[in-house]
Amino acid sequence: MPYTIKTISLDKTSVTDDFWNKRMEIVRTQMIPYQWKALNDQIPGAEPSWCIRNFRLAAQIASGRAQGSVEHSEHKGFVFQDSDLYKWLEAVAYTLAWHHDSELEALADSAIDLIASAQMNDGYLDTFYILNGIEKRFTNLKDNHELYCLGHMVESAVAYYEVTGKNKFLTMARRFTDCAMSHIGAEEGKLHGYPGHPILEMALMRLYAATAERQYLNFASYLINQRGQKPLFFAEETVRCGNKDWWGGSYLGYRYYQADVPLREQTVAEGHAVRALYLYSGMADVARETEDDSLVRSCMALYRNVTSRQMYITGNVGQCAFGESFTLDYDLPNALVYGETCAQIALVFLSQRMLRFGLNGTVADVMERVLYNGVLSGASLDGKSFFYVNPLEVVPELTKKAQPYVHVKAERQKWFSCACCPPNFARLVSSIGSYVHTVDDAKNLVATHLFIAGRTEFNLGGSAVFIDMESSFPWKGHVKITFHMEKAVTFTYAVRNPSYVHSFALRLNGQECAAEKKDGYLLMHRTFKDGDELEYEMDLQVRVVFANPKVRENIGKAAVMMGPVVYCLEEHDNGKDLHQLRFVGHPDFYVRYEPDLLNGVNVITCKGFRLCTDDWGEDELYSFEHQLKIKDVPLTFIPYYAWNNRGPGEMMVWVHRNP
Repeated sequence: MPYTIKTISLDKTSVTDDFWNKRMEIVRTQMIPYQWKALNDQIPGAEPSWCIRNFRLAAQIASGRAQGSVEHSEHKGFVFQDSDLYKWLEAVAYTLAWHHDSELEALADSAIDLIASAQMNDGYLDTFYILNGIEKRFTNLKDNHELYCLGHMVESAVAYYEVTGKNKFLTMARRFTDCAMSHIGAEEGKLHGYPGHPILEMALMRLYAATAERQYLNFASYLINQRGQKPLFFAEETVRCGNKDWWGGSYLGYRYYQADVPLREQTVAEGHAVRALYLYSGMADVARETEDDSLVRSCMALYRNVTSRQMYITGNVGQCAFGESFTLDYDLPNALVYGETCAQIALVFLSQRMLRFGLNGTVADVMERVLYNGVLSGASLDGKSFFYVNPLEVVPELTKKAQPYVHVKAERQKWFSCACCPPNFARLVSSIGSYVHTVDDAKNLVATHLFIAGRTEFNLGGSAVFIDMESSFPWKGHVKITFHMEKAVTFTYAVRNPSYVHSFALRLNGQECAAEKKDGYLLMHRTFKDGDELEYEMDLQVRVVFANPKVRENIGKAAVMMGPVVYCLEEHDNGKDLHQLRFVGHPDFYVRYEPDLLNGVNVITCKGFRLCTDDWGEDELYSFEHQLKIKDVPLTFIPYYAWNNRGPGEMMVWVHRNP
């Protein structure tokens, strides 16, 4: 079938939402300047990036000013370090779309000039190989991230071109893409390979949309369809080039790369979680553009597996530190979780693409849940420290002294040697306006997926339509949507009806109005006129949430949610030894908004109790005779995303519950 749903470009949106605008401003005023310093190794006490340093040395070699002395110009940091600068530039581009800043744009232009000075004559640009031996390029597509860096370069360059109209960076990205295409592809004499770390697939689709050059669509289709074909390219490349087989002795093997079998044969998400979700996102783009229904069905099966069997309540994905990977259905450990911030961000990318196949309230619910929980937990409220791993339960002492927990940090870090997450966070939050609505020209339908206040412009049947949305989300469920247009326009408006809303009221111009419930949305087919006001009042109640009994970790436990926000207990409010706390049944919850706490949050309290240890001797580990003793205590819950902004301490999402 033809897939005609489109997202809205940032130049057609503005975000005025109190909740999200604060975070966008933090990205603009704090995070982007901070990350520029980090990329230049100017954050005291932080892990060095080496990123800008690598580009400067590569520029000397590319220009012939240096001969590549190993002592002075060897590459430092991870092989994919270039991508951090590209993601930073992408975040800058999105920020410039809604806040003009000539100084920031000039800084970005200077960074692009630096990148340009490192590009080789044939378009190749990867500082790892420029500094460590250009003759070895394209000899380890499996592990050395050339195509991953290219993908981020393309995404960044397209974004910068779309926002500023400047095509220098885009031309550079096209030259590198053309260079890669001259070495890789289905044609005889080329490497029949594909990226070890996907993202190039969806980047190529953005490049195709920006340039209308079909060769980029064809290359993206090739990368999707070639992956996992026999004989396996990665296996042959490993032998031919003498590369290490990092995962050959483990269960993961080529599953780590989602390359053990062709994508159309994959129904269960396996391997490295970020790679998988980036790959599925590119797969969805190719499937939609080529109207490949079998590929669409594969996307849907994989998305369903991730979100209905391998996703945490917070939207975190990727359960295991070994291989940063998915494990198996219903395996969701809370304290040992990996839940890389990039994986949550990738799930948002994929969810947005799934919504372009058709209205699906379940998908929109997932996208919202990930945004308000799993993504936001990845950065501190001041934008200057970050989580790579996002646990659902933390005991700080364990993270320091027990080997299985060493990947978990009890405090956000200033930076990482592997710093993929911070600039990824910045580029997503700064572009949040493009996730709110979609438009389907063929069906004359506008859909609202997220309740983020702002103005959005559409074109329907040749007429400009503006939607102004006011929203009290996520703390209250009141939304007001005002339509503006020069003349009356007939179209279908679809507004999401979240699964967590038990009752709602819908009023048009003050009068109750009817709507068709379909696919998790409320559909109104009518002629709208300028000034029409739609009020959508959703009853947001505190809910006790249970996990499927197949989830071993959460038997006898429950979590607390209100609207899309997952809540947690934190030591700061409830004392140490959170595992000793309980609540009973469905207690009376009390909600109060605290404007001066954690940048303004709803706090939820209820009655609970704590197991007593006072009558246990310090050396009494086990007993046959002790009766369970308890004492009444209040329980205080804060939003999960806001934990660890008041210093280190214990945290717990899933709380023991007595029926």
